[in-house]
Amino acid sequence: MTEVPQSAVPDTPISPPPTAVSGAPRTVSRASGSVSGTAKRNPPKPSRDRFTAVLPYFAAVSGMLVGGIGFATSYHTLANVALSWGFGEDLSRWFPIGVDASILAFLALDLYLILRGIPWPVLRMAAHGMTGATIWFNASAQGQIGTDPVKAASHGVMPILFVIGVEAARRLFIQKAQLEAGTATDRIPLHRWILSPWETPRFYRRMRLYGVTSYPEMIRRQQDLIAYEQWLKRKYDGDLSKATEDERLPMKMAAYGYTVAQALAMPEQQEREAEARAEEAERRRLDAETRQELARKQAEADRLEAQGRLEAVRARVEGETGQARAHARAQVSAAERAAELEQEALDNAVIAEARARQAEAEHKEAKEREAKAAADVRAAELERQAAEKRKEAAEADRVAAAEAQAIETAEIAEARQRAAEADRVAAETERAAAETRRAAAEADRKRVEEESRQEAALAHIARAKKEAAEAEQAAAETRRAAAEIERRAVEAEDIAKLKPRERAVRRVARLILAAGGDADRLPLADIQTELAVASPGTASEYRQEAAELLASGYRP
Repeated sequence: MTEVPQSAVPDTPISPPPTAVSGAPRTVSRASGSVSGTAKRNPPKPSRDRFTAVLPYFAAVSGMLVGGIGFATSYHTLANVALSWGFGEDLSRWFPIGVDASILAFLALDLYLILRGIPWPVLRMAAHGMTGATIWFNASAQGQIGTDPVKAASHGVMPILFVIGVEAARRLFIQKAQLEAGTATDRIPLHRWILSPWETPRFYRRMRLYGVTSYPEMIRRQQDLIAYEQWLKRKYDGDLSKATEDERLPMKMAAYGYTVAQALAMPEQQEREAEARAEEAERRRLDAETRQELARKQAEADRLEAQGRLEAVRARVEGETGQARAHARAQVSAAERAAELEQEALDNAVIAEARARQAEAEHKEAKEREAKAAADVRAAELERQAAEKRKEAAEADRVAAAEAQAIETAEIAEARQRAAEADRVAAETERAAAETRRAAAEADRKRVEEESRQEAALAHIARAKKEAAEAEQAAAETRRAAAEIERRAVEAEDIAKLKPRERAVRRVARLILAAGGDADRLPLADIQTELAVASPGTASEYRQEAAELLASGYRP
């Protein structure tokens, strides 16, 4: 029977045992008087206590003495044996130390592992094997064992004594460790093996299998079971088959280490455990339902939160879309209004210039009329003077004729001369008047030519203004078409739900197309102004992304 300490299972139930089957007798008291009461009836005496306290020291000193003698004799014998086996003088000295030291090492390590609660039987078997080898080496050191067994036994008895001492110490340590751990196992007395050879093995089996370390406790359990079985027989007139399954449980469960009280409490305990399991299952079910409900609520909350975020994003996108649409409509309206204002300004400019030229022409015409009137006045004055001259000349001729008729003198000749001079002057005056009239006619011709040139110039200006107005109108139509393209592009971007940056890149792409399709021809300042971007670097990034977008085939 091994003496290794065991972790015994408690032999009593954790909770107080429930009431046994109705009518069941109380179990036999804990072997009062016969087994457990022996120590109370025979208390140790003081002299015996002193002897018990001194005895371990005496045993330790004696064991060390026996061990020392055994090792000394074994060392001398094994050294001679090793020398005879050819180990050499040096190795023969170490051979017995190695053999005996291995025994000590294995036994010490075995005791240490036992004290730590992790025994390893291999160490004990190895120590016993080395001990057997030592005994054999010592017994055969004097020759053949069969020739002189007494002499061989005298050489092998000392290692045997040492092993017996070590085993005694080992048993002491094991018992002490078991007592400290509460797992000390009682030995079944030898007389029980002799008096009950058939029942004792089953008795021992139940103790070992189910961790019953107390021999009196096992006796009490056996007595309780016998008493309960006799009570059942008396209750049912010797026929145990009439007993219920619950009443026969102690006899069935005794082989598995159950006491009578534990076996009788099993049905109620199992019912309680079943109820506890059912309650635990119900609790788990309720917990699962609660978790599912919480999960549904959390999912609903997440869905509502996601919907709220979606609505917020939708509102933001719709706001940005509305702003883009309003901006596009404002651009279209601004372009149309600018075209109208430019057309009105052009018309006003043309009208103002035509009026200015007409006023200038009228001013020149007035000046020419004034000049003509002045020339007419001068010509009339000259004609009047010439008429006066002629009148004076005629008067002079008349006077001269009268005087001539009177007298033919030198004065008449002089009068005639003055009349001729007056005729010459009148002729010159007539000539000057004719020249004045010619100059007036020439001025009229030049005025007509100037008016023709002015009319041609006005017609040319009107044609130029008309062409400029048509060009401006075409430009306004182009801007209106560009604004319409911008509006359709914004609507397409709204349908595609593009991000603000993607919208900005597409807008720059349309600006590049409007500039001729070359991204480098579009100034960064225009991009900054159009997109309200302060950083030239950002505008450059937009232009580069727009060029890549156009290269990939984008057309609004």
